[in-house]
Amino acid sequence: MKFEEKLKKRQYSQLWQEYCGFLDLDIDSYMNIQNRLMQEQISLWSKCELGRKMLAGKQPPKTIEEFREMVPLTTYGDYADFLLQKKGDMLPDEPVIWIQTTWECGKHPIKVAPYTSSMLDTYRNNIIACLILCTSTEKGKFNARETDKFLYALAPLPYATGLMPLALNEEISIEFLPPVKDAMQMTFSERNKKGFKMGLKKGIDIFFGLGSVAYYVSLSVSTLGKGSSGKSSLMSISPKILTRFLIAKYLCKKENRDLKPKDLFKLKGFMCAGTDNRCYKDDLEELWGVRPMELFAGTEPSIIGTETWTRNGMYFFPDACFYEFIPEAEMLRTFEEEGYKPATYLMNEVIPGQKYELVISVLKGGAFVRYRVGDVYECVGLESREEGTRIPRFIYIDRIPTIIDIAGFTRISEHSIQNVIELSGLPIENWVAVKEYRQNRPLMHIYVEMKEGQILNTAVSREILKEHLTIYFKYVDSDYQDLKKILGMDPLEITILKCGTFSFYEKSTSKKLRRINPQPYDVMELLKIDKKDFKLMGRRG
Repeated sequence: MKFEEKLKKRQYSQLWQEYCGFLDLDIDSYMNIQNRLMQEQISLWSKCELGRKMLAGKQPPKTIEEFREMVPLTTYGDYADFLLQKKGDMLPDEPVIWIQTTWECGKHPIKVAPYTSSMLDTYRNNIIACLILCTSTEKGKFNARETDKFLYALAPLPYATGLMPLALNEEISIEFLPPVKDAMQMTFSERNKKGFKMGLKKGIDIFFGLGSVAYYVSLSVSTLGKGSSGKSSLMSISPKILTRFLIAKYLCKKENRDLKPKDLFKLKGFMCAGTDNRCYKDDLEELWGVRPMELFAGTEPSIIGTETWTRNGMYFFPDACFYEFIPEAEMLRTFEEEGYKPATYLMNEVIPGQKYELVISVLKGGAFVRYRVGDVYECVGLESREEGTRIPRFIYIDRIPTIIDIAGFTRISEHSIQNVIELSGLPIENWVAVKEYRQNRPLMHIYVEMKEGQILNTAVSREILKEHLTIYFKYVDSDYQDLKKILGMDPLEITILKCGTFSFYEKSTSKKLRRINPQPYDVMELLKIDKKDFKLMGRRG
């Protein structure tokens, strides 16, 4: 029986237990599921050509402990030869669909990930759990219905977010705005505008999008009814929403504020994914009257976790991936010492307050094993009295320090920045790039030192550098271009340091700066040196 049929029969308790029952597990039961499924995956993986290649002639591991000892941590480069050519017959199980995403701007255009039939079954069950939880207000109670209208501000296939409407439509006849078949023919911006326009006519019950995109789309409500085009758009609004609009306009004028989505729509549920959601969740709650529920999702791991009705940390689904965690100190050491093998810990070994880089082995015939996803999470608790849970709970922190991700759109690395600088022809001698936040919004701050003899210390010069570098970032990375085109963001900031600042830093500290996201105290030291007459200090020394 499908999810929708059980909904119509009001089998709410049965549905909650079927899809959200993992929240009742204790850690021992959770690990039993993890270990059983991982043992099955090891057997599949060891017999396929990909597994045999990675084992390099060694006997297949018999236990999970042997597997973790024998198989090194992996990155996408370890799979590229198999996956980019879509050699499905060489994988643990035959893929039924291939999902695509950006790999690294300016270096590798795309990466693809295979999804098996069993993986898609798990994905479908877990996305239904998310649907239930996003409309829940307490344990066991939820308000998802087959008549719901779903504003969907995410990319269609071949991107991973395109799986969601397809998976849900197998179980429930929720109406997506815009329809999936139409959305696939539209640009990102067109989909968002069309979906919102349809929402004004039909209503919106559930909203799902990147936090940054959801915020940008939400702001457009304040312009409704303004100007000639805005007034003509009122003609397509449903009578019910038009009534709310007229009442809201009166109240907004009386309260001297802009129109907000919550004045027009009464959301049942709100989901968000991607990076930097913490920058937008408070504002989105104020705009819509409902706090977004954050999901864990990615191309390689699929959907792996969700918050609950408390919106106070996320739980990993036990049947999507086998999880390992690299402590922050160990992670940082891998970036400083080439070849260093960090320790990893399992779900029953994580510690509250500790940050971890996530490592996954995709279950149900997936290709990726001991795979460094590139995301950092913090464990915020091992149990929750409020939710009645006895398994670890996490919050998303950011990408690993060697990548700068802005609002879920970019994956900027040292290589991509160096490529941009070289293409621009600007006389930049040294640089470091740091992800920072201003007014609770993410930006990329590049601290540059010009070559000797280049006098570029004025605000005008900073703007010239910013303009030139922005042009080339857009050239090498279309996702960066979308930040401005879709979100209206200009995420680049430039600070020019005196010639010799970097070399003086390295001499005085006896260490080399990490170019992407160096430690905050290292950046502070650079700025201190920049303000000193360090050449004179060097002569005296």
